[in-house]
Amino acid sequence: MDLQSANLQLHFFMSRAEDMRKHLIEGISGGESLAASLPSFLFTCQPFFNHLESTARCTLKEKSLLSESTCSQLLDISETLINKLENLVLTFASNELLSVDETDPNSISHFHIGQWELGPMKVTSFHYCQPTPYLAQVNTGLYKRMRWNVDRMEDAMQQPQKEVEMEADDTEYYFLCFEDINALPGGDNESISNGNVVRVWSIGQWIQVYPEMNDIDDWVLCRIPQGTYLKRVILGSEEPSCRIATDCLQQLLMLDLKNSSQ
Repeated sequence: MDLQSANLQLHFFMSRAEDMRKHLIEGISGGESLAASLPSFLFTCQPFFNHLESTARCTLKEKSLLSESTCSQLLDISETLINKLENLVLTFASNELLSVDETDPNSISHFHIGQWELGPMKVTSFHYCQPTPYLAQVNTGLYKRMRWNVDRMEDAMQQPQKEVEMEADDTEYYFLCFEDINALPGGDNESISNGNVVRVWSIGQWIQVYPEMNDIDDWVLCRIPQGTYLKRVILGSEEPSCRIATDCLQQLLMLDLKNSSQ
């Protein structure tokens, strides 16, 4: 994908998103019908996101003919569209035409923002439209903004006869999360209520707690799986862009690959 064609496609999607926003705000057409068309619009953006990400993130593939500058601009285009789509979803939500609450089965809490390959892994990225509790039923103090599904394709090829209940072992889940922690060592709840807290962003890995991977009975009976958050990278107090966060995840996965090969 060259920059000219990428920018033309970006213009198309941006214009369509802006038209939907204007039609909603100006009442040109029914809000309910517009909201009903939003999921399909987000779906039509997926191949574009996939192409941008897979073209720009060519690590461990044959050497790309694209310059580093071109790859960077492709990722900037992806970031521009992500921000536009998030704003569009939140505009519909603010007009009470849809929900961004993850516990609502009909919500649009997050959307697909790209898929690419890294050696034996396939990475699929999702962006949450607003900070969302890490666990639906337990207050962990963590709020997620991105999720990456990392499929270990090599393992799947090595074990083609793997039983269905064990397939989850082939996919790892990583999240971009933040938590507000007490900035004063040894502080108490009063210091927290007075605003002495700092927001810390990190990338962490979902570690399954319940049900156990090899217990099919527990999987059938479990309505919502539970897991802990294993911090892998601390990113600081500023929220990273989707591009920067994915860059950090890519570096983390490459380091894991390097260590596993030694």
